[in-house]
Amino acid sequence: MSVISVGQAVVLGAVEGVTEFLPVSSTGHLKIVEGLMNIPVDDDAVVGFSAVIQVGAIAAVLVYFFKDIVRIVSAWGRGLVNKEERYHHDYKFAWWVIAATVPIVIVGLAAKPLIEGPLASLWVVAGSLIVGSGVMWAADQMGRHKRGEDDTSFKDAMLVGSSQILALLFPGFSRSGATMSTALILDLDRVAATRLSFFLGIPALTGAGIYELKDALGAGVGAAPLAVGTGVSFVVAYASIAWLLKFVAKHSFNAFVVYRLVVGLLLFGLLTTGTLSS
Repeated sequence: MSVISVGQAVVLGAVEGVTEFLPVSSTGHLKIVEGLMNIPVDDDAVVGFSAVIQVGAIAAVLVYFFKDIVRIVSAWGRGLVNKEERYHHDYKFAWWVIAATVPIVIVGLAAKPLIEGPLASLWVVAGSLIVGSGVMWAADQMGRHKRGEDDTSFKDAMLVGSSQILALLFPGFSRSGATMSTALILDLDRVAATRLSFFLGIPALTGAGIYELKDALGAGVGAAPLAVGTGVSFVVAYASIAWLLKFVAKHSFNAFVVYRLVVGLLLFGLLTTGTLSS
C-alpha cells in the first residue's frame, strides 16, 4: 500500500505548485502539510515523492518560458560551432546556468544523509522560515534594483546559483527566497531576480526529481499518487509563476517576509505544544 494516497497527492501537488517559486519555501510547506496529514516527513518514500512532484513545477517553467528557453538553447548550440556566436549574452548565460548548478549538485549528493535525516525536522523548517525572512527583508532594503536581466554576469549566476545550497540544507529557507535575496543584494531589480531564480531552478530541480524517482517508487509511493501530484503541481505552478511576475513588477517582497514570519512562529507554537510532531 502506498504511503501517500491519491487524495493526499492532490493536496501536496497543489501546495508544491503554489509555493515552489514563491519565496516561502515549498519544502517547508510540504513538510508542514505532511505533518498535519500524519505523513512521516523523514520517510524515504515521502522525501522522494516531494522531489518528484517538483518536476511538475519545473515543467510549468519550461512551458511558461518556452520562447526564452528556445532562444537561449539555440544560442548555446550555435555558439558551440560558431566562434562569433560565443559573444552573445544568451550563449554565455546558458553556460552560466550549467556552471551555477554544479555547487548544489555536489552538496546535494554529499549531504544527502543529513538532508533526509536530521535536517528534515520541522524544527529546522520553523527556524529557517524565520531566519530566511530576515535575510529577504534585508536584501530587499539593501538592493538598489538598478540592474536588469541583460546586465547579469557569470559572477551573478554563480553566487545566486550557489545560494540554492541554503535551501537544500535548511528546508524552510526557500530556494527561490535564497536566490532572489542574493540577486537583490547584487542590485538586480525584482523582475530580473525572479526570472534568474526560475532559470537557475530548472536543472537543479529537474535533476533532483529524476534522481529521486526510482527511490520514491521503490520505497512505497505508487505510480498513481506520483502522476497525480506531479500533474496538479504543473497546473498550479503555471498560474503561480504568472501571478508572481506581475506582483514583483509593482511590489516589494514585504508581504512574503511577513507571511514567512507568521508561519514560522505558528509552526514553533504547534511543535512546542505537541500539536504537531517534528
